[in-house]
Amino acid sequence: MAKVAIGGTFECLHDGHRELLRKAFELADSGQVDIGLTSNTMANKRSRKIPDYSCRESQLLEYISGSPKKAKYRVIELNDPYGKTLDEDYDYIVVSPETHPVALKINSIRKDKGMKPIEIVRIGFVLAEDSERISSTRIVSGEIDTHGRILR
Repeated sequence: MAKVAIGGTFECLHDGHRELLRKAFELADSGQVDIGLTSNTMANKRSRKIPDYSCRESQLLEYISGSPKKAKYRVIELNDPYGKTLDEDYDYIVVSPETHPVALKINSIRKDKGMKPIEIVRIGFVLAEDSERISSTRIVSGEIDTHGRILR
């Protein structure tokens, strides 16, 4: 029964996000998955407008409720890059290559606080039909859909 952390903006819930979530629930088995969801304040520091937190949370919960899982889960609003990982013990943190540096920083801060490190599970990027990574930026621009199919 593992406790697993995962975090993101989940702007457009795409196959890359689905793979991260799948791995988190697999690792947790019948334990706990904490899903950090970026707050509106943090999300809108980007160059484009990100959908509202409640919309992103609804999309995330709808996806999770429709997928097989044994683990309990909770969605936690992230107002910083670390969420509960600096205060609570976790067995794993599931990250993409893009968020891997944040996980390394989390473990560095945890070490300084005398806490045990979290095992980092890094999932590779999920690729679109054109062998480029699936990303919300590409989806929002109309280049690909959430499954990586080329649209133009």
